[in-house]
Amino acid sequence: MIESKLPHVGTTIFTAIGKLAKAHNAVNLSQGFPNFNADPKLLGLVQDAISEGYNQYAPMQGVYALREVISEKIEKLYGHYYHPESEITITASATQGIFTAISAFITPNDEVIVFKPAYDCYEPAIELCGGVAVAIQLLGKDFRIDWESFKSAINEKTKAVIINTPHNPTGTILSKQDMLRLQAILKDTDIILISDEVYEHLVFDGNTHESAAKFKDLASRSILCASFGKTFHVTGWKMGYCAAPKELMVEFRKVHQYVVFCANHPMQQGIAHYLKNPDHYLSLGRFYQQKRDYFLNALEGSRFKISPCSGTYFQILDYSAITHESDLSFAQRLIKEHKIASIPISVFNLNNQDNKQLRFCFAKTEETLDRAATILCGIR
Repeated sequence: MIESKLPHVGTTIFTAIGKLAKAHNAVNLSQGFPNFNADPKLLGLVQDAISEGYNQYAPMQGVYALREVISEKIEKLYGHYYHPESEITITASATQGIFTAISAFITPNDEVIVFKPAYDCYEPAIELCGGVAVAIQLLGKDFRIDWESFKSAINEKTKAVIINTPHNPTGTILSKQDMLRLQAILKDTDIILISDEVYEHLVFDGNTHESAAKFKDLASRSILCASFGKTFHVTGWKMGYCAAPKELMVEFRKVHQYVVFCANHPMQQGIAHYLKNPDHYLSLGRFYQQKRDYFLNALEGSRFKISPCSGTYFQILDYSAITHESDLSFAQRLIKEHKIASIPISVFNLNNQDNKQLRFCFAKTEETLDRAATILCGIR
């Protein structure tokens, strides 16, 4: 008899909902990927790299030119310098970076604080390393951090904390005050911060992304995890990077080299050239805010309660005025009876807390958003 290392892990909600959506030919706003193509210029740069022969292994740390432009980008945006040689590593997706960071530092019985609802890759990685995920539920339907509960959860076993801003699945962001509070609580500890910032450029309504790199003490203990796939509408490329102080990156790379060794070479070359124009990422907030606003304007006649998301390309809709069904049951019924797919939030919450909320991805064409909004406005 084989004993599972992840006995409580089954098929992810994304796979289950995606399969059901396909079976019922539903408009799929569940999974977090765009249904439009990337900038032809970026695609051309990668094709050029393939033609020019960049088809063998990249350096383990990543192409230096790419690490260099990332270093410049972070310093310009957040005021913290990461050395391209020793403090930035290109990864095969942000998820791989997060898994590698957890694997590099978490040992049996170490505790890792995770805020719920949490993206679903964190806790299995902690469990595989023998660690213990300490879950803290975000408060209310606006997902505020209970800082007193967080402070009380810290003890001598606490090895790391994972934060995610802008936040998936809720579309919320951490404020400067939040980050300062986090910094004050972690000060004078040896706790590592894993900062999932894959939606760093998707922030709306004049708000600013508060990267851990902006705060001196947080930066000194943080591993930043970022995604090119999310940033440039190429989630299938599975490309990302991590940035951290040298002493943390040394340990990170010890694991990274045996997990994937290196990431896709021609894509690194293409992205390195593409990043030289800052507007390619600085314009994304405006681009996705327009899509959010288009979607929400189309939903004005619906019975869903709407609080516009502050970041990411995910919008939470509150259906409590429509039905008392569980979010999982309602999500399944929406697919089967109304041909539209979303993600129930309870599956990410502590003890499957159900606040009657569904997550919809608006990284879609206007045609798709129109079809979705027409369906949702018809639900009474």
